[in-house]
Amino acid sequence: MSITSALFTGVSGLLNNAEGMNVIGNNISNVNTIGFKGSRTLFSDMLSTPTTNRSQMGHGTTIQKIDNLFTQSSFESTGNVTDIAIQGDSFFALAGPSDPKGTAITGEKAYYTRAGAFRLTPDTTVAPPVDLYLSNPDGYRLLDTAGYPITVPVAAAPPADTDIIKITAIDTDGKISMLRGDGTVAYYSAVAGVPVAGGDTNAANATRLATLRVPYPGELEKFGGTLFKANNPATGVTSATVLYSATWNSATNLPSQEKLFSNNLEQSNVDMATEFVKMILTQRAYSANSKTITTADEMTQEVLNLKR
Repeated sequence: MSITSALFTGVSGLLNNAEGMNVIGNNISNVNTIGFKGSRTLFSDMLSTPTTNRSQMGHGTTIQKIDNLFTQSSFESTGNVTDIAIQGDSFFALAGPSDPKGTAITGEKAYYTRAGAFRLTPDTTVAPPVDLYLSNPDGYRLLDTAGYPITVPVAAAPPADTDIIKITAIDTDGKISMLRGDGTVAYYSAVAGVPVAGGDTNAANATRLATLRVPYPGELEKFGGTLFKANNPATGVTSATVLYSATWNSATNLPSQEKLFSNNLEQSNVDMATEFVKMILTQRAYSANSKTITTADEMTQEVLNLKR
């Protein structure tokens, strides 16, 4: 290996290990972020050059991919009925704050997340009284299986018999139970995004909240705020993809093993001990590449001194 090659090899190691340290730092900083999914850096050898005796000489390292890890994490009990965790591989399907409310959102147009901290929030774009949406802290609205935001009309004061007072439960299959003004319990039901007044007392007519099991989640793109987008066709999600409840796959009409747990939130899947071990190894690799550059520089200096 020439001195120049050693320098460039060391530089590639410095740059890519520094990026690897950024990934580790981001994981550690989000250890307490609800629904956060950590990442890892995959390195690969750069193109090699044939040398004598049928040998090959490498030219350093490059980042092959920053891979998202979607392993299931532990649940934390919160006591809030609109906090939801998914047991399984599915994602909650959300509409963006600026997405039109009367248009169904399916497939790659939706946002996906494992962070289920939802609250009933008013629509700030219109004058009161306004409908309430199940939204995350950033205003992204939870969708039903038809692709429309889940909408709860505001109750009058005092509430009428059919007015919805509050959400009382969210079943493991995504059905939402609500308390009415007359004291009875009804299920959330909507037609093309328009909620049925007072809900429906028949569970069979309930409209479920939407989740989706992404065929190839490793191809999802991070959008920020624990959100992902299926912009890459390699995810297996298209405009024709149908949203469905976590416990029922409408594509096969077969129940799955997944469940929704109300009053719970999924924690970050980052393991602090593992990340600190990775940090130490990455720091050592960074130091070793720095030493390579220093040694190559010293060798260059010695060669220059010989020519004097």
